[in-house]
Amino acid sequence: MTAIWGTDATGNWQPLAASQYPAEQALHDLVAEGPQMLPLSGAPRLTVLGTEVQLGTGRADVVAVESSGRLVVIEVKLAGNPEARRAVVAQVFSYAAYLQGLDPDYLESATLGAHLTQRRVKSIVEAVRNDDQEGSVDAASFADGLARSLADGAFRLVIVLDSVPDELVQLVGYLEVIADKVIIDLVTVTAYEVEQSRVLVPQRIDPGRRAAELSEAEAAARQANAPQPGSADFRTAAAKAPTEHQQMLAQLIDWAEALDAKHLISLSSYSGKNEITTLLPRLIRGGSGLATIYCEPKAAYLQLWPSVFNRLAPNAIPMVEQELGGPIRHGQRLNVISDSLLEALTSAYYEANGQLTPTPS
Repeated sequence: MTAIWGTDATGNWQPLAASQYPAEQALHDLVAEGPQMLPLSGAPRLTVLGTEVQLGTGRADVVAVESSGRLVVIEVKLAGNPEARRAVVAQVFSYAAYLQGLDPDYLESATLGAHLTQRRVKSIVEAVRNDDQEGSVDAASFADGLARSLADGAFRLVIVLDSVPDELVQLVGYLEVIADKVIIDLVTVTAYEVEQSRVLVPQRIDPGRRAAELSEAEAAARQANAPQPGSADFRTAAAKAPTEHQQMLAQLIDWAEALDAKHLISLSSYSGKNEITTLLPRLIRGGSGLATIYCEPKAAYLQLWPSVFNRLAPNAIPMVEQELGGPIRHGQRLNVISDSLLEALTSAYYEANGQLTPTPS
């Protein structure tokens, strides 16, 4: 992993600690506004066509296109998001499955129409030409490339994170071996604070193929970094949290354990980097989560994941947003939790499981 080195107060060189993004939306916005920062294989030039684009039952973070006509789907996650592992791969492939076979005119008018209008262009090729500094885009060749990309399902799928879990590297490496029509790029964009400036270090992760066998030590290390069943590890971390956070953490742990007792979720704890521990109330089917609970050395909060709500609990969104006093936002940190909000989230978990919320007796 690339690191940035600087000198401390005594002049000694040492690696700088990466700074955290305030919310997932911050990384999302960086990618949407500057897709050329992404070090993609083949170094294509990307033109962003839309953000939060409805593709089937979900919304892709960013939809772009290469000057060749190849469509690009970009999904952005923070590593603490439980979807930053296997679920994000399922997401991008579900978007690809929706796009494959789509008529180019339908893509332009229905799927991307409002997004193109927002960018003040009338067509996809116009957006690409406006973005083409060399004037090398031929409309006929581009249209042919776009049509072939849609017909063959030959897309570029890009997953962008602040740091990448080993599990995801393994999975993408396997998919690169067996997939011949899609290009998969796994990219990290690490942020650093250098004096008064914010420095970004984008890096394409080479998903090295898994060796035929793992040594016993490698297997043990991999298992040690895996989420642990239940809430015990998280409770231990919460007990060490600042006093002002412990009541809220206890409230959230009790809520998550109640969901687990009702068999609505499979509960696990994950100890990550920088002493950040997360409690993961994941759905038993599919492994996604509507929420994640974080315990950091100086902070504690709940995050909700709008893409999962859109896919699995859309009917619960108005009730949750009423309690929030606004929309569910990417990476929004909630550190004031009401009982009524937890009741709304419980209803969302029932819906995601295909069950009705029990009526109080």
